[in-house]
Amino acid sequence: MSVRPPRPRLPALNALRAFEAAARLESFAKAADELGVTPGAVTQQVRQFEAWLGFPVFRRLPQGVVLTDAAREALPRLTRGFDMLGQGVQALREARPSRPLAIAALPCIAQLWLSPRLPALQQAFAGLQVSVAAMEEVPDLRREPYDLTLFYGPSSGTDAILPVCAPALATRLATPADLERETLLHDAVWRHDWARWLSFAAPDAGIDAARGPAFSLYSLALDAALAGAGVLMGRLSLIGPPLETGRLVAPFPHAMPTPDALAIACSSSSGAHRERQAVLDWLSAAQMQPPQSPSRI
Repeated sequence: MSVRPPRPRLPALNALRAFEAAARLESFAKAADELGVTPGAVTQQVRQFEAWLGFPVFRRLPQGVVLTDAAREALPRLTRGFDMLGQGVQALREARPSRPLAIAALPCIAQLWLSPRLPALQQAFAGLQVSVAAMEEVPDLRREPYDLTLFYGPSSGTDAILPVCAPALATRLATPADLERETLLHDAVWRHDWARWLSFAAPDAGIDAARGPAFSLYSLALDAALAGAGVLMGRLSLIGPPLETGRLVAPFPHAMPTPDALAIACSSSSGAHRERQAVLDWLSAAQMQPPQSPSRI
């Protein structure tokens, strides 16, 4: 008579995921963002995991939590395990016939850089379906179901910033000192770009670079500039079409190079879309095309 001992019982998967994310990111709040739940839910799941183990995995301190030595030693194996699960799921995704190529992009890149190029992309790749997800943080391609990512970061490309505005407003701007009388428009993420550009192009102008409204989306700040509501610190990679058509102009010729540029990354998962490398090459070629020279009044 054969004897089959029961398999060892595993903890609840959600509890294990919450612990792994909180330990890897060293933050319950960051783990909650990654998992799409509240910090309280992560705390509850970690406590459930600790109850299953019978001992704590975090030391609670007045300033926060710190991993125990045992948890720190186990973490790399748990992380590799979840990475392998993610790769297995992505491999299953590849089995879906004609699935869309999934792109994750910063919202301003998705709206202002990628969207205008999608018709040409789909013409170059007949029958290819593309899905685009706009998000603020770069996803982990080892775990999340995206084939390509488009974000700003270290890149072989180049980018630059300079003030841009509607043509009627530009007639009032002879020198950077004239900006003192105008509304400065800001993107909330790149709030310090005005100060950087003024230090670069007009260090003696004495202009308060912090004044003026800030917009949570770059496209909203761009719409305000197109409507004549003020002068926007424009990023050349995002404002090419309105510059080319003359809806926006650059009243000053001083373009300041930026330390970052649009960077395109590709999933290396075995389950990633088979056209991902070809699409990356196509987008990279589009990225390297120099922007149209800014119009000036």
